[in-house]
Order: sequence, then structure tokens, then C-alpha cells
Amino acid sequence: MVDSSVVLAGQTLAYTFYCSVIILLMIWFGVKVTSEGKSTKVSPRVFYSFVVFLAVIGVSLHMVTFNTIPWVSIDVNMKKIVADRTFEITVEDHEFKLPSEKLKCQINEVVKFSVTSNDLTYGFGLFREDNSMVMQMQVVPGHKNDLLWKFSKPGVYTIRSTEYSGPKGAAMIVKDAVEVVETL
Repeated sequence: MVDSSVVLAGQTLAYTFYCSVIILLMIWFGVKVTSEGKSTKVSPRVFYSFVVFLAVIGVSLHMVTFNTIPWVSIDVNMKKIVADRTFEITVEDHEFKLPSEKLKCQINEVVKFSVTSNDLTYGFGLFREDNSMVMQMQVVPGHKNDLLWKFSKPGVYTIRSTEYSGPKGAAMIVKDAVEVVETL
């Protein structure tokens, strides 16, 4: 599974380029429409050609990046995948209750985070040491809240609530809660 930070960097470059092209075309169009003179008119053919061009590029960009997003394949096939390790986590009264002090797994294992809320809607997010998010899900009471993940490299991760659940929700942080190692 590709690390989500790599995907984010690639998508940032692609979408920055795409948006820059759109902005430049809007500036060009605006200058042509507001300038005086005969040669400043934009023909409908040219205008709609650019609109179609941008639509094709935009849809193509989404189709290409769809397969690079690491959680898409595992999410689509979730019912067919058997987890190598499952962590049952309960959330209640603005507190994560973990099955053990540190949740340990190894790289390339499919890990299932099964999170149950007994009172409010919370978020469950896993964050790297640099505070960038690896993944997250919404945890809704009365519903099955499972998330599968396959870690591609070792690391230590912090669990945080990623959903507003009142003022106490900001303190819902469990530092260094998940440890991914090469071998157990």
C-alpha cells in the first residue's frame, strides 16, 4: 500500500498545475472580453473548446489519481478481506478505551480497527509523529465502524478524534498508541 503522504505530494503537484492552467485561462478570457477593439472578441468555438479541454483534463486527472489512493482498493473489497489482526476499541465519555496500552502490529499485515461508540459521534484518526494524518473514519454510535489498513513501513502512531464531539473532544489524544514493527 502506498503511503498517503506520497499520494498527497503527487496530487498536490497535479492539482496545482491543473488549477494554474484554469486561472491563466480565466485571466486570458477576462482580458479578451474586457479589452476594446475588434481582435479582442473570444469566439464561442474557442471558449467552449477550452471548457471541454478543462473538463477532459479534470476527469482524466481524477481517473488517474483514483487508483493511487491507498485506501480505495481495501475499502472496496473490505467484505472479502480477512484481517491479520483486529483491535477492538471503545469510545465513551470523550475517551478511547484500547484493548492494551500499546497496539502492536507488523508491516504488511492487514489490521482492522473496530471502533464502537457508546454515546456520541466521534472520529478515529491515526497520525504520524510529524502530526500528519495517515487515515481516519467517523465513529457513529449504533453502527459498525471498521477500518482496514495495511502499514507499509514501521512507525509509531497517535490516535486522535477527528470529529467534533464538544469541547472535551479536543483532548481526545492517545500518544504513541499504535506501534508498527518489522516483525513481532
